[in-house]
Amino acid sequence: MPSEVAVHVVDDDVAVRKSLAFLLASEGLPVRLHESASAFLDEVVSAEAGCIVTDVRMPGIDGIELIRRLKERGITLPVIVITGHADVPMAVEAMKEGAIDFLEKPFGDEVFLATVREALSRHEKSSHQDAQVAQIQSRFEVLSERERQVLDGLVAGKANKVIAYDLGISPRTVEIYRANVMAKMQARSLSELVRLALLIHAG
Repeated sequence: MPSEVAVHVVDDDVAVRKSLAFLLASEGLPVRLHESASAFLDEVVSAEAGCIVTDVRMPGIDGIELIRRLKERGITLPVIVITGHADVPMAVEAMKEGAIDFLEKPFGDEVFLATVREALSRHEKSSHQDAQVAQIQSRFEVLSERERQVLDGLVAGKANKVIAYDLGISPRTVEIYRANVMAKMQARSLSELVRLALLIHAG
């Protein structure tokens, strides 16, 4: 079960942590503070919700390594990196690793808050899509092997007669399997069935 949505601030500078915490709290955004990347990694779980704000340059595990370790664990929280002017190349590298944005110090409060809100919105949409794909996958798993073969044919754009020929069954039998697939997948049309099947493959 997902945790409460929170903005995770990861920074070894206590003054920065307190400043960002005050700013986020003043906007009613739940915040959790972490003094290092390793401390954060000790606490975070795959079901966490929200986003991460991290300094790119920290002792021990830096922001780039943090992103790599999150990916290894399958943790998909959006990451915003904070950087000093000299560390912009590191921030760009962090984005190549998967960070969604970087903020160069000094940055304005509104710029920071807008970036955080965008990250939270992105994660919410991603979580919703993940839940949708899981639901569709559960429907797909109740299909019989033959029904899946018919579905594959439909997704490939094949007519019933062609699917029947490929599988060595009659077109009428394909129609029955097709109706079963539509019912089990809860698809109201062939186009919706194809869209659901593609969502599974993409997920």
